[in-house]
Amino acid sequence: QVHLVESGGGSVQTGGSLRLSCGASGFYIHNYDMGWFRQAPGKEREAVAGISNDGFRTYYTESVKGRFTVSTDHAKNILYLQMNSLKPEDSAIYYCARARPRTPSDPPFVDEWAVSSRYDYWGQGTQVTVSS
Repeated sequence: QVHLVESGGGSVQTGGSLRLSCGASGFYIHNYDMGWFRQAPGKEREAVAGISNDGFRTYYTESVKGRFTVSTDHAKNILYLQMNSLKPEDSAIYYCARARPRTPSDPPFVDEWAVSSRYDYWGQGTQVTVSS
């Protein structure tokens, strides 16, 4: 049974850092592309970062480039999101997600990492609050 469990959220001041973790069970993350999304109150869910199954290719939404880093630890089966220089606009519930296996008709992950329908399993989310 597939499970994703996020942790590491919390409250920090502007400029602070947090590292989110996403523990995976029921599958091996080295076999799947993975992503991080976030949703703030009253806003649509947005993609934050994606990472290929081998960990070599990473993708970021423009607003977090240079501040956030997505990575994986295949030995521990954990997905991470290191968040530095946090801003109040980063406040949201953060979700990790597993991309569904690619079919022959699917575009490559690089073209769809930010599309939520590309993902088949989601964690329950962890709250990040950044105060000014």
